[in-house]
Amino acid sequence: MRYNPTRATVLALETSCDESAVAVVSLEQGKMEVISSRIASQAEEHAQWGGVVPEIASRRHVEALPSLLGAALQDASISLEGVDAVAATVAPGLCGSLLVGSITARTISALHSLPFLGVHHLEGHLASVRLLKDPPIPPYLVLLVSGGHTELIRVAEYTKFIRLGRSHDDAAGEAFDKVARLLGLSYPGGPAIQKVAKNGDHKRFSFPKGRVSKPGGGFYPYDFSFSGLKTAVLREVQALSELEKPLPVEDLAASFEQVVAEVLVERSMRCALNEELADLVVVGGVAANKRLRGLMHSRGLEFSVGVHFAPIEFCTDNAAMVGAAALNRLELGGYNSSLQLGVSARWPLEQAEALYQPQEPF
Repeated sequence: MRYNPTRATVLALETSCDESAVAVVSLEQGKMEVISSRIASQAEEHAQWGGVVPEIASRRHVEALPSLLGAALQDASISLEGVDAVAATVAPGLCGSLLVGSITARTISALHSLPFLGVHHLEGHLASVRLLKDPPIPPYLVLLVSGGHTELIRVAEYTKFIRLGRSHDDAAGEAFDKVARLLGLSYPGGPAIQKVAKNGDHKRFSFPKGRVSKPGGGFYPYDFSFSGLKTAVLREVQALSELEKPLPVEDLAASFEQVVAEVLVERSMRCALNEELADLVVVGGVAANKRLRGLMHSRGLEFSVGVHFAPIEFCTDNAAMVGAAALNRLELGGYNSSLQLGVSARWPLEQAEALYQPQEPF
């Protein structure tokens, strides 16, 4: 290993879904800095299908990565000789997409004799908060809320995670996409709903705050369920459509968005207080939602809980967060992945440590 644990520069790639991204991230004396970050979004192309088409996503990654790599290195005024390690997302995600980034990173690693780090996508999101100028110090609670995940995770150390809550069906971001489709809005649903909801009345419709029942009675206090909320919106849309009048899309969107924000904030705050954690971090694509941000900050002040959102430009999938996760590992010293490490569509965050073992898990 040629890197210094207190000072390192990582070239990072992210291709887990439909965002092709490359970044150069540095660490010096405990402070992280994004030197360059390039992202090529496929959202517009996938919008015509109402969701991500895996085969198209993989092809676009192959097309985009060469120019993104060149641009990111040029933006950072650095060559591969100035890089200390290469990182790429290897799980979870779309296997075809993951392979494009992983093979590219491993090839660079082999050709230039650089350490390779295979990063867990969720660990990347958790690490994105370190890209703040003044990030919180563990332990803290993280609400990870994105298109594929809604989880409450206790971060004991930067690389030690305990899941305390999760969604049992749709993730919050997935619910946004499905409700947007019901309302005739574009994909991705989060930005589309936020745009029309800002002019709507969030009190006009009363939608349920889904809870998850325990087998022996009662409810899981920190778990989420959004399928019932989605169904409630569907029934409201069907009932209104029968009246043969224009749908009050703005009010429906605002009412839906308000309920999602309230559920996320209420359960996150309850968990943070019960766990006696002074700081609550919010990461993932849905963390960019303005209604969620406003409500979370106000409740944080009410309960004396410090609220920290990942930088808004690094909430959705990006390579800077992958670089931050890799630097967390490098900072501890001795972490690198086998060049034989493959990719996995599903891999639990609690087993992310296995990605850095001599015997690769997949």
